[in-house]
Amino acid sequence: MKILVGYKRVVDYNVRIQVKPDGSGVVTDGVKLSPNPFDDIALEEALRLRDQGVASEVVVATIAPADAQAHLRNGLAMGANRAVHVVADQPVQPLTAARTFLKLIEKEQPDLVILGKQAIDDDASQTGQMLATLWGRPQATFASKLEIADGKATVTREVDAGLETLEVDLPAVVTTDLRLNEPRFIKLPDIMKAKSKPLETIPFADLGVESGDFLETTAHAAPPKRSKGVMVKDAAELVAMLKEKGLL
Repeated sequence: MKILVGYKRVVDYNVRIQVKPDGSGVVTDGVKLSPNPFDDIALEEALRLRDQGVASEVVVATIAPADAQAHLRNGLAMGANRAVHVVADQPVQPLTAARTFLKLIEKEQPDLVILGKQAIDDDASQTGQMLATLWGRPQATFASKLEIADGKATVTREVDAGLETLEVDLPAVVTTDLRLNEPRFIKLPDIMKAKSKPLETIPFADLGVESGDFLETTAHAAPPKRSKGVMVKDAAELVAMLKEKGLL
């Protein structure tokens, strides 16, 4: 059984985002870049399935500029067997990403595709669902528990009413939620081993992917600063103030 894992590089979640003075984007020069946290969880789950003997191979793939090989080596150091780097000069939107992963699926023929439920840079939460539709295979999103047996994936997911359990036939697409697992720490010997693991590079243009980038970002702006709190003498004054602001 082969598992393909999406592994996106994003601005580290600990970094305070700064908007460029002209509003054309966010500052990335000199900013720490890290794996998308949900993708780390996806990779960890794939590795656990391999450790259990359910899977035999884990392949990580990213769509990123040429300087992202160190990012993929991080995935290899976690334990992935191989890495595939689709070299794209510009960020791609979810539909284009889904079409790209479909090309990789046609090439790799995985039994399971695991993606993070969303990336923390755009929070779109669309790529997994789009990929399943394009592939014509079942999907189970926002997984907080995953079990594989008898050619099926059983996924527990959190919904407003509690927990929902889905059973889907493989091959399938699963997207991961935060409570699924806690990614392992990478040890120095694993970093050294990752340097010799296979890393395939594919130019984006060579895949013949039709662009699905239909959205245009016109401007970026930092969120407004919070105003200071106001002290009131009693409940009556609070109600009067809320009415004045049109909140009651």
